[in-house]
Amino acid sequence: MTSITKKREAQLARIDRDAVYSADEAIRLVKEMATAKFDETVEIAMNLGVDPRHADQMVRGVVSLPSGTGKEMRVAVFAKDAKADEAKEAGADIVGAEDLMKAMEEGDLNYDRVIATPDMMGVVGRLGKTLGPKGLMPNPKLGTVTMDVAQAVKDAKGGQVEFRAEKAGIVHSSIGKASFSEEDLRKNYDAFVGAILKARPSGAKGRYIHKISVSSTMSPAVKVDISEVGA
Repeated sequence: MTSITKKREAQLARIDRDAVYSADEAIRLVKEMATAKFDETVEIAMNLGVDPRHADQMVRGVVSLPSGTGKEMRVAVFAKDAKADEAKEAGADIVGAEDLMKAMEEGDLNYDRVIATPDMMGVVGRLGKTLGPKGLMPNPKLGTVTMDVAQAVKDAKGGQVEFRAEKAGIVHSSIGKASFSEEDLRKNYDAFVGAILKARPSGAKGRYIHKISVSSTMSPAVKVDISEVGA
């Protein structure tokens, strides 16, 4: 326990907790502090001036990270016949219908994305209480209810991430791994921030972005200067 404390102290000594840094500086610092024996995930958190309890202030969507996520995405697809074949060929980890629904009801939920064709939503709808709390419920607005299941699978496998504002108006996501280059992390950072700016809801008044920070799995958060994004 002492070694962990000393490591944390060493990390904190690298940054000024009250200061804000440029995005490039913040990413560099997070990479330097990611010294765990595994490849730490680099994450971004954004505090937004919204109250997602109101429909006109919800921030939700998807964004494709140009450098990928560095994570192997497990994708489940609800489809039948030709569409099931398309999903399998695109690389879906599992494809099914009523059989897949039953497996999920019994606890088989080790997936990062669930996709469905529109005709399968009658089956998928019965999993609302199972998939909903985990953020896995297919949604046409997110492109996960679609006839083009092959493209949806490829997008999920290729670095597309979903985002959604939580109760306090916080949006967070992985933007890669500590092993990524600073340039690749910056590309993903810019893509994610850009997507949040574009997703500004009609009900958001006043300042939209209040705070941005980046961190790795084991590192403290580093604050980013929001003036860089015209917040």
